[in-house]
Amino acid sequence: MWEQLGEHTAYVERTPLTSRPMNGCLVPKTLSFSKEREMLEVSCTWKDRVYNLTRPVKTLRIEVNDGQRRWQPRSPAMAARLTDHIWTVKELLMTVVALK
Repeated sequence: MWEQLGEHTAYVERTPLTSRPMNGCLVPKTLSFSKEREMLEVSCTWKDRVYNLTRPVKTLRIEVNDGQRRWQPRSPAMAARLTDHIWTVKELLMTVVALK
């Protein structure tokens, strides 16, 4: 994966900037700051699933020009070919996840 990204630190720096607004447990000096590791892990897992499955990312869209629309929105999971559609939060909550 790192070979595709090159030597740019922007990709590494972007991760915390995306995570903090979506996950209050990562922001110190707030009421939702997580003091227990287990709660932090659960919160981060939820944020990762919501971001990767339910949120279209503008830079990942692909051009389709099918007459009705110019772009097909894609989530990170779609770009990685893990799913074929953008999930709803309801769909995410209804999915059973197998743990290791």
